Amino acid sequence: MSTLSVRQVRRRFLVLHGLRWLPTGLMVPVMILLMQERGLSLSQIGLVSVAQGLVVLALELPTGGFADALGRRPVLVVAWIVNLASLLLFSVADSFALFFVVWALQGVFRALDSGPLESWYVDATLAADPDAKYEAGLGYAGTVIGVAIGAGALIGGGLVALGPIGPVSALTVPVLVAVALQAVALVALLLLLSEVRPARGRGALRTSVVEAPRMVGQAVGLLRRSRVLLALVAVELFWGFGMVTFESLLPIRLSEVVGGAERAASLLGPASSAAWLAQAAGAALTPLLLRRLGAAPSAALMRVLQGVTVVGMGLFAGPVGVLVAYLACYTVHGASNPLHMGLLHRQVDGPYRTSVISLNSMMGQPGFAIGAVGLTALAEAVSVTAAMLVGAVVLALAAPLYLPAWRADRRAAVAPDGPAAATSEPTVAEPAGPTGAALPTGPEAGRPTEAAQPTGPAG
Repeated sequence: MSTLSVRQVRRRFLVLHGLRWLPTGLMVPVMILLMQERGLSLSQIGLVSVAQGLVVLALELPTGGFADALGRRPVLVVAWIVNLASLLLFSVADSFALFFVVWALQGVFRALDSGPLESWYVDATLAADPDAKYEAGLGYAGTVIGVAIGAGALIGGGLVALGPIGPVSALTVPVLVAVALQAVALVALLLLLSEVRPARGRGALRTSVVEAPRMVGQAVGLLRRSRVLLALVAVELFWGFGMVTFESLLPIRLSEVVGGAERAASLLGPASSAAWLAQAAGAALTPLLLRRLGAAPSAALMRVLQGVTVVGMGLFAGPVGVLVAYLACYTVHGASNPLHMGLLHRQVDGPYRTSVISLNSMMGQPGFAIGAVGLTALAEAVSVTAAMLVGAVVLALAAPLYLPAWRADRRAAVAPDGPAAATSEPTVAEPAGPTGAALPTGPEAGRPTEAAQPTGPAG
């Protein structure tokens, strides 16, 4: 890791980021509709997706601490192997039980995958140049995510439009292509991601198992001591709930207005491609929002605007209106993720970075699980529109949780210690790290997030 330049680290990070999200794009148009095609009701789809949330909730923190202690590369390798296995099973699953296993494997994958790649990038960049600014690379990653998922969705929708291939249904073909792309991504990970860890062999594994709980404990200690960090992590609870609207309910809503699942899937391919390109454009707006409004006010505004776009998806009567609102939702989505994660990322330094990201991701899982069960049940009992309106309100309710970060930034801006003080949150009493040094907190900056992304297979 230390032999790479800042530019080389960034290039490898972006390549791996793109390969990680390309299979997700292929799954976007077909994930929910394929489960329906194979006999699951909306309520059953909501229930099987809960498996992912429960597994992530159980494993998020331990795996984050394990990645910090053992190393990011081995944890990512295992994560991407698990994702490959879940996609293979998804391609043949035809019952509630098998889909439940698929989503449980996705929970394992997401718990392992949440944070290590971004943590590796930040730490590798600082190792190459302690004064390097890594925010630009993290912002570029948001654009890469949008392009990768957009391209995958376009390919997936095109494959569906071509129709079945022999005994393979049209909705299954993109899943098989996603399996192949995930295998390619795994090979690239083994070739491109290198890191230097102080321990090796069995001793490294034993040490990591012992160190992981302490890493988790230190990261949790940050929540007790920083109101800013606690509020930021709490945002994910609301966001996870609201995410069900544009990830799980949108395909159903579109199939209502166009009159069929396969037609909806063929439209969702290009629409999802355009949406993720819109997400990339939204991420590119982050520097402008930071200059004009600041991180916390911009992040709060984006949560409210995202709720408004979901209202549009639920109320517009025709496919054009629904899809325009969908594109707007992902534009806001692209801008809000770097803002939120930027506020979070600098609250902790290197050794605990993945654990803190895992804390943030973990909070989204119970929110998504509650939303998946509650909103799909409401959609089935009342209407998809009603469920989307409830989710929109919950998304907007997260906005006030950015107030502590905004207040801390204003206090720092008028502090008498000069420019450095104007970019830092007031120091809080943090737990000591392994060497006894206090864990630093710091300023807001924009970055994309692993946690705030699609949660289904490959996501």
